[in-house]
Amino acid sequence: MPIDAVDLEVVKASLSGIVQEMQNSLFRTGFSTIVRESQDASCALMNAKGDVVAQHVVLPLHIGAFPACCAAVLAEFGGALSEGDAFLINHPYQGGSPHAPDICVIAPVFVSGALFGFCGSIAHKGDIGGPVPGSCSGQAREIFNEGLHLPAVRYQRDFQSNSDLERIIAANSRTPELVLGDIRGQLGADRLGERRLQELVSKYGKDKVLASFARLFEVGEARVRGAIAEWADGRYKAERFVDDDGIELEKPVRIHVVAEKSGDRLHFDFSGSADQTRGPANIRPPLVQAACAYALISLIDPRLYVSSGLLRAFSINAREGSVLNPRFPAPVNTYNPTVHALVDALFAALGPIVPGKVRADGSGSRSIIIGGRSTYTGKGYVQYELLAGGGGARAARDGASAITVNQSNARVAPIEIIESEFPTRVVRFELIRDSGGPGTFRGGLGVRREYLNLADARFSIRSMKHIIPPNGMAGGSAGRPGDIWINPETAHAKRLPTRYADYPLKEGDIFRLDSPGGGGYGDPRARPAERVLADVREGLVSREAAERDYGVVVTADGQHVDEAATRARRASV
Repeated sequence: MPIDAVDLEVVKASLSGIVQEMQNSLFRTGFSTIVRESQDASCALMNAKGDVVAQHVVLPLHIGAFPACCAAVLAEFGGALSEGDAFLINHPYQGGSPHAPDICVIAPVFVSGALFGFCGSIAHKGDIGGPVPGSCSGQAREIFNEGLHLPAVRYQRDFQSNSDLERIIAANSRTPELVLGDIRGQLGADRLGERRLQELVSKYGKDKVLASFARLFEVGEARVRGAIAEWADGRYKAERFVDDDGIELEKPVRIHVVAEKSGDRLHFDFSGSADQTRGPANIRPPLVQAACAYALISLIDPRLYVSSGLLRAFSINAREGSVLNPRFPAPVNTYNPTVHALVDALFAALGPIVPGKVRADGSGSRSIIIGGRSTYTGKGYVQYELLAGGGGARAARDGASAITVNQSNARVAPIEIIESEFPTRVVRFELIRDSGGPGTFRGGLGVRREYLNLADARFSIRSMKHIIPPNGMAGGSAGRPGDIWINPETAHAKRLPTRYADYPLKEGDIFRLDSPGGGGYGDPRARPAERVLADVREGLVSREAAERDYGVVVTADGQHVDEAATRARRASV
């Protein structure tokens, strides 16, 4: 049935509100710091085919994950779905989870006895087994090293949970109460979405809501195609590199994209990317598709309504057997560095043809994972933290400091929460001066986070851009690369690789993580001297770097520009 513009907007706003309410419920009922503090989770509504009709974006990659998870449920249970069912899946190859810790809870929604759609939530779990606490081994060589994998399995029937399945999950986790608590929180969010969606249908009618679904897909696709049509036809290519795969430490991993644009059609070809890796740097095609959608949303309009209609506006080719389409059972658990490199390559390829949207590379993502036995509770614990860095400078603005960049929207956990729940003390958390790449517009600064460990524990790091720094753009310089040290500035100091698993931390050990700064944009010597002076006054840039990188000589008191010396310095280069 046709639907008018006003009704469409009302239904669209209602769908967005439902997903937002689901997410608020999930974050407020989360047992783990990962969910309730860092908010490493997202929710969505799908139609009866599994296409996303609404996703309030926290983690953009999940626009590709939800349909793949629903497809697995439909393939296994499509003829036997009933009201009161719920399903779990976290298998990266049989579903769409980025890696096994991201467990998806899917609940079908029925209206008048017929399948109407699905409510879904995906949330990271602190530990689902495997050889290291946190289940994210940087040295995994196959997914069997990455913890418990669930194909699509029925979790509830007639609203009653499968206690046997819960016992299996609990038996495979170092933190069973937290994992099951978060899964139940996800289920509660799904049930809330189920009720709200049924109320929406009751209010506006099944036919009108279904017509809205179809129209939202059409509008989303048309909006993206309309923007693409305005760009110059051509063939654009770019590449970025991941430091390593965690196994072959001297071998960067190439991510290569060719974007072919003709009229309102856009095709991404990733055939030139590296072969699948021995270590866990691989990602699956649903994430590649989602990364492309994220880049297009960012370049067109960050306020675009998110639905599977956006995915219909472009096509991709990821070569089988490559790092972007690995063959089972290639490991995938430390996937985020590869996704960031992919997104940076997409922006580098498309940015120059989208006026005002070009930007330098950002810091990428990183997480620390510490596991042991809590001195507070006597139980096993996993301290999982996501840490920020510097954003890349843009064509008309400095990069933001100490933020998550690209598709990583999770939050940095508050120090008070970390210190109250885990045997650790945060002794330093600060911006790193001079870490932002110099440019007419400066890259954002990275952060230094330093911890005192209060008990013996097992430490893992999964990071990026410790060897290959964030690229500058249009003459801007690269940002400062990241680093990780155990007991820095002591006789026993040890530097860890970008990805490392199971380092034995001792009580009293210090570990320090430096996140990269963002790349700069434009010639640093074109940055106004008064802006460089402001950076020096605020402690973002040192006097030495102001002169070396920007050609701006600042007086010894750090309060004024020596104009004559600055003119001479800038004229000499």
